[in-house]
Amino acid sequence: MVFRSSNSRLVAGFVSMGFMLIVAGCQSSDGGGSGGGFLGVGKKDEAAINADVAKAKASDLRAYCPKVTLREGTAVFNTYGRAATKPKAPKGQEPAPATDTAQDDSARLSYQASIGEVTRDCTRDNGMLNMKIAVAGRIVPGPTAVPGTVTMPIRIAVVEGDKVLYSQIYQHKVQVSDTSTATQFVLNDSSISIPQPAAATYQAFAGFDEGPKKVQKSDEDQPVKRRVRRPKPKAAPVANAPAAPAQQGNQTTISDIPR
Repeated sequence: MVFRSSNSRLVAGFVSMGFMLIVAGCQSSDGGGSGGGFLGVGKKDEAAINADVAKAKASDLRAYCPKVTLREGTAVFNTYGRAATKPKAPKGQEPAPATDTAQDDSARLSYQASIGEVTRDCTRDNGMLNMKIAVAGRIVPGPTAVPGTVTMPIRIAVVEGDKVLYSQIYQHKVQVSDTSTATQFVLNDSSISIPQPAAATYQAFAGFDEGPKKVQKSDEDQPVKRRVRRPKPKAAPVANAPAAPAQQGNQTTISDIPR
């Protein structure tokens, strides 16, 4: 009887221990630990997997979303007004000497626009890379500023090496009502759709661009206009007047001369 009692207690102890291990294994597989599964072996936590997938997608997206840069000399745009009329010098006095061109330009400055920030956003769909580029800045009034509309030529372009994938010039208009303070402006371009690249080889640019300047032809290039003189029409010939008839009477004729 004693032997049976002790054996039954031993079996009951192993059964109890096995149940505890099973419960512990279940708790480990469902918990938030990185080991997971029974005795630390099992599937990775679902939240951790989702986090890794999100990181992979974000890094992949950044690789196909080129940064926007400003080309040198395209961050500032000036508009000018008419300079004030200089008073004429009195008779007998020499006129005032001409001032420097730069000083004249600064005196005629109406507004100075500058780009302070550029941002972009990318999405991919059916092998195409769709971009949204935003350009933000401010307009500072100058000495000849008057309330009105300021038009700024802003170009947005995406290139791959020497190949232009997208290029657009916007005549962005901003209404300025207060000439005593700066006015903010924002331009959004959401119409960029270009083929998705196999590597990060795209470059995006933004900045002020007035387009190609018109080349003014010199006097040597101008065609010489020659005046063609047309001959005047000749006058119609005047008919000769008929000879006057011979007069009779005292007129001497050859037959009257004695031989």
